[in-house]
Amino acid sequence: MSLFRAIRIDKTETGTKASYVDFERADLMDGDVTVRVSHSTVNYKDGLAVTGKSPVVRRFPMIPGIDFAGVVETSTHADYKPGDSVILNGWGVGETHLGGYAQVARVPGDWLVPLPAGLSAAQAMAIGTAGYTAMLCLLALERHGIKPSDGPALVTGAAGGVGSVAVALLKQAGWRVMASTGRPEEEAYLKGLGADEIIPRQELSAPGRPLGKERWAVAIDSVGSHTLANALAQTKGEGAVAACGLAQGMDLPATVAPFILRGVALLGVNSVTCAKALRMKAWQRLARDLDQQKLVAMTTHAPFERVVETAADILAGKVRGRVVVDIPG
Repeated sequence: MSLFRAIRIDKTETGTKASYVDFERADLMDGDVTVRVSHSTVNYKDGLAVTGKSPVVRRFPMIPGIDFAGVVETSTHADYKPGDSVILNGWGVGETHLGGYAQVARVPGDWLVPLPAGLSAAQAMAIGTAGYTAMLCLLALERHGIKPSDGPALVTGAAGGVGSVAVALLKQAGWRVMASTGRPEEEAYLKGLGADEIIPRQELSAPGRPLGKERWAVAIDSVGSHTLANALAQTKGEGAVAACGLAQGMDLPATVAPFILRGVALLGVNSVTCAKALRMKAWQRLARDLDQQKLVAMTTHAPFERVVETAADILAGKVRGRVVVDIPG
């Protein structure tokens, strides 16, 4: 088929507009692998792109969607052949390269990873960039040498996509998990994923002191701003915080006190362009370690026709956990 269904973002006089369109294969961008997409997902960044609330999209027109999973249709890349099941996360897809909210995608094969044994395409997108990023955070903390016996682990934005997977992964790895959320109605959900204690968001989201009581050995933060500053200020000596998001803001209103008085480490986590070996390791660990029943508990499905509405919902804090987008065949 030369035409396929896609969501297209166009530049307008007042901002951007997302529409459902028939897209020409001839208008796909360069790449040595063409994939028939079966599933995608809605991450926070997708919400920003589709709604235009932040300048995520830097090329127009654009097919959004920073993730997809599917089956290779054609390939001139040495690692892939027709029929192979693959995953893509990041690399500017959905921002500068046509993305995953479409029946077909064409990308450089170096951006892909094989679908790990034990995961379906739908499960991979239930994990998505959010869950993959949570695993990268856990790997960063492990490389730093901190163990569950050193103290509890904090997860901020715990009811969101990164946070939900982080809670489940940390619990599976043996940590006592403290989950920070602004949604008290999600306490049962978070405890079902493995949270041992719920911390109200307001304890961390307001301006705080340079140093606070030492409460956790590690943290995974997807929020940024005052929340990240307070997470650092209350991390135990020689502990570490893995930072991967900016839901509250891109700023970091902190001091050097946690770093020079307690030896706390701030570990930046980049899920977009990290090395393929690390990407493969993260996905293999997810296939092995993530409790599939907990993945089911944190996942909802959205039809392709509701992606635009779901994108607005995720920015409004109405989305819990992970959303899988079923791309029509």
